[in-house]
Amino acid sequence: MNTIHPSAIIEDGAKIGEGCEIGPFCIVGAEVVLGDRVILKSHVVVTGDTEIGDDTVVFSFSVLGEIPQDLKFKGEKCRTVIGKRNRIREHVTVNAGTEGGGGITRIGDDGLFMAGCHIAHDAQIGDRVIVVNSAAVAGHCVLEDDVIIGGLSGIHQWVRIGRGAIIGAVTMVTNDVIPYGLVQASRGELDGLNLVGLKRRGVSRADITALRAAFQMLAQGEGTFSERARRLGDENDSEYVQEIVSFITGQSDRHFLTPGG
Repeated sequence: MNTIHPSAIIEDGAKIGEGCEIGPFCIVGAEVVLGDRVILKSHVVVTGDTEIGDDTVVFSFSVLGEIPQDLKFKGEKCRTVIGKRNRIREHVTVNAGTEGGGGITRIGDDGLFMAGCHIAHDAQIGDRVIVVNSAAVAGHCVLEDDVIIGGLSGIHQWVRIGRGAIIGAVTMVTNDVIPYGLVQASRGELDGLNLVGLKRRGVSRADITALRAAFQMLAQGEGTFSERARRLGDENDSEYVQEIVSFITGQSDRHFLTPGG
């Protein structure tokens, strides 16, 4: 049974799952699909062609699925898809996709999006991602699983951040970040590995040692960054190191944050 406050506006056509709670002064648009047990606290706006997965909780004054802040947007049909068990805190904004960016903004499962953060058009956000207060993820970015974005940070458009990476607070990231990387400083520098995150996930000591050695080779080895990565792939069989190698060599025409800069 759903609980819907009398002041909430549910437009005709909206699909509401079982056990949902929709609080005072919420607006749910005609094309919205809410999964089971979704909670919209109060003053939440969900609009456009937007889907929210089961057990997600959206806190007050968040706006999900609104049109993108992109001057190239001409009203084309685009979507927003948010997965299961996310926690979307106060004043979060998630914009729909654009035709030029694939037409969909997507957020995976089990994420935490803290107060005031922004997810822009066509962003692709993985599972268990944490975006801290007032951070901004620009259009077309890719955040793989288990990424953490520190508070007041900015992720430039088109940037990819590999699985398990962590971005320190008040950091501007303008280039791709390797999986498990640690980026900090006001103009983001790749300053090591997310060792705390690796240990929390139960990654073996042998793999962590291999990752440390790989980072040193990327930082100090001979040749270009991409050449060092390819050499790593030939010399190390750790699945975590191979993930970094694939991340780099699979997009060799892109710009990466490199150790120390």
